[in-house]
Amino acid sequence: MLENDSDNELLTEIAVAYYENEQTQEEISQRFGISRIKVGRLLKKARTEGIVEITVKYHPVFSSNIEQQFIEHFGVKRALIAVDHRDQDEQRQQVAALVSNYLSSVLKNGMSVAVGQGRNVAAVASHVGVFPERQCKFICGIGGTQRAGELIDADHISRHFARKFNAVSETLYAPAYIENSELKKAFIQNRLIKDTLERASKADIALIGLGDMNENSYMVQLGWFTSQEIISARLNQGVVGDIAGYSFFDIHGQPVDTVMNDRVIGLNLEELRHIPCVIAIASENTKAMAILGALRSGVIDIIATSASNARTVLNLHQQT
Repeated sequence: MLENDSDNELLTEIAVAYYENEQTQEEISQRFGISRIKVGRLLKKARTEGIVEITVKYHPVFSSNIEQQFIEHFGVKRALIAVDHRDQDEQRQQVAALVSNYLSSVLKNGMSVAVGQGRNVAAVASHVGVFPERQCKFICGIGGTQRAGELIDADHISRHFARKFNAVSETLYAPAYIENSELKKAFIQNRLIKDTLERASKADIALIGLGDMNENSYMVQLGWFTSQEIISARLNQGVVGDIAGYSFFDIHGQPVDTVMNDRVIGLNLEELRHIPCVIAIASENTKAMAILGALRSGVIDIIATSASNARTVLNLHQQT
């Protein structure tokens, strides 16, 4: 930490000289009467103290190169790579903007879209932009849930999309979370629920989120699963993430049968696999392992994430 205001002023002066006035470290050394080595240390300290913030703006060619590697390694159709941002909410908005623009470009009259849940999918529906009118349908791909203060359930998101595109939405009249598999079987025998899930499984596009195995995850906060169940699945079964909030898989993309399976009413991995265009969104920088496993599952057609996540995924792919 800085000791006093004079230290702060010195760091600022050196930072301005180097970054704005483009003076060399040798020139700064002579000007302030300190060694070149100390100049280097002070510049590093200026970054640490937040006096200097460096933001890298990625050239389109950079994103294009990463996308090409994703296409070659994982067989995806597109990789939507957003510029990195320190603020998590802003990062989510950056990724959502790319997905929103892509969806607007590919959505045609007569299409249907299966809609997932969570902050990342909700951010796409909330994106401020110009949405073309489309005679299409948004269908909930998972049942309903509720969390105070956040409208991130599939039905709310689906309705939001429908308003944006002047389209229609279809609700899945079932809870997302069920306490046991027997109760779930009873629910999905209901004709209304069964028909909606069948229509969702035949959608042209699916919009889903990817989750990591964090004991403070969205699913734990909702009360679906306990922190211990998440930790056990991660440590004892090698689970690295989930697709759509419940379909668990390992680093190789293989599905894992956990005690948490069969508790959620929604499209499963095989049903998603048959949808022509599955768009998976993961903006958080904790989700690289989950992204890699999901890509290796073969379910994902379009991945949307940050540049730092993309680089980490490619590095992990070479190591595992």
